[in-house]
Amino acid sequence: MQVLVTGGAGYIGSHVVKQLLEETNHDVCILDNLSTGHLETVETLETIAREAGRGALRFYKMDLADFKAVAKLFMIEKFDAVMHFAASSIVSESVANPLKYYMNNTVNTAHLVSCCTEAGIGKFIFSSTAAVYGEPQEVPVKETTSTEPINPYGMSKLMSETVIRDTAVVNDHFDYVILRYFNVSGADVMASDAVPRIGEWHEPETHLIPLVVKTALGKRDSITVYGEDYDTEDGTCVRDYLHVEDLAAAHLRALEYLGLPLAQGDEPNIFNVGYGHGFSVSQVIETVKKVSSVDFAVEKGKRRAGDPALLIADNQRIENVLKWYARYDDLALICKSALAWEGKIDE
Repeated sequence: MQVLVTGGAGYIGSHVVKQLLEETNHDVCILDNLSTGHLETVETLETIAREAGRGALRFYKMDLADFKAVAKLFMIEKFDAVMHFAASSIVSESVANPLKYYMNNTVNTAHLVSCCTEAGIGKFIFSSTAAVYGEPQEVPVKETTSTEPINPYGMSKLMSETVIRDTAVVNDHFDYVILRYFNVSGADVMASDAVPRIGEWHEPETHLIPLVVKTALGKRDSITVYGEDYDTEDGTCVRDYLHVEDLAAAHLRALEYLGLPLAQGDEPNIFNVGYGHGFSVSQVIETVKKVSSVDFAVEKGKRRAGDPALLIADNQRIENVLKWYARYDDLALICKSALAWEGKIDE
């Protein structure tokens, strides 16, 4: 197949492209404006494509907001499937600048879906988020848990999901899978002692594990724990930390699933992606200290608004329907790969 990957130069998209190149014979086309993705990542993926010798890789530096250019691309390239990652994803920024998120996430997704239906593309895989649940009242979180986003980021993703689902209702040739991610972490896994080729590379960085490994490497003076009085075993927030390689594999399973007859059943093709258990902030910090052999400074801070005590996925549906099973459910491995990648970035 010819697979379009929007945001393929970014963190999650690049790992999906890597697996497509190494594990399938599909040709891959990356569309990315490089606002948060990196040209170096594309160059690394080009090397991976040559070494794998399977499918071809093409790259278009393009913004999804350039509707004319995107529509023209769909006329030039004959895509069989679209994997949509390109989006803005910083919660605090979405609160300060909600229009950016509704335009870049929701409006651009709607236009992309329109291009797919006009081109007769029937396979659409959407990168969503556990932020659509807001502060869930049940844990672990099921796909049927009430969706009540508490910030524009989560709402923009939920609105995008609605566009996709409504389009599928009236278009028999348009099928989809929506994957709701929990806390994605880690980097490319080649071998236990190999340096990752790609990984998480954000500026600014807002995720816990990369912030902690930056502290271990001396790029930050300390890491702050926001709240130690939650109703958890050690008082700090617990999250379902998912290795990016397992998340990428879920996308390949979703693509295979959409190739099956009658993939669209009675229930929406929405799946949580997580391990079904979590680790606390304190456990993450102690794990990074162990794998880095560095005893860095840890500061105490007040609780942050909107931080649930527990956020853990119920992953039974993705296991039962997509036949996706975790391979890298190991916090030490996640932290070790993140540490190795962070140490490589400035080289």
